[in-house]
Amino acid sequence: MAGSTGERLPFFVYGTLRPGGRHHAWALRGRTVREEPARMAGLVLYQGPGYPYAVAGEGEVRGELVVPRPGEYEEVLRVLDELEEYRPGDPANVYERVAAEARPLVGGVERAWVYLAAAPLAARLRAEGVLIAGGDWAKADR
Repeated sequence: MAGSTGERLPFFVYGTLRPGGRHHAWALRGRTVREEPARMAGLVLYQGPGYPYAVAGEGEVRGELVVPRPGEYEEVLRVLDELEEYRPGDPANVYERVAAEARPLVGGVERAWVYLAAAPLAARLRAEGVLIAGGDWAKADR
């Protein structure tokens, strides 16, 4: 899971940015050409304070593959990086944006950006976090 920060990839969202989530309407609605159910292998989800954290692990996370409109891409990228408090190269990041393979439920594979818990937080979650069984935050008992 890696990639150049300059790649114009779709986004794999798994928490509050999913359709119906509290951040979807203001951050994504009207700015996408496609949103479809997808999954991403090699990840597990942990409960956070009102949102989940994805961490590399033996599992699969369910979410949505979101493709911004070409004219909206830079703004969507800016908004999502800001929401996730991600700044390239900043050691204080809570999330890191990385490229990984998403699998839309209709088939195929697409590389996509996904925000994962940064290393210090991921280590803490593995040690003492609450795992979300099944990897689907929308279905989790919150």
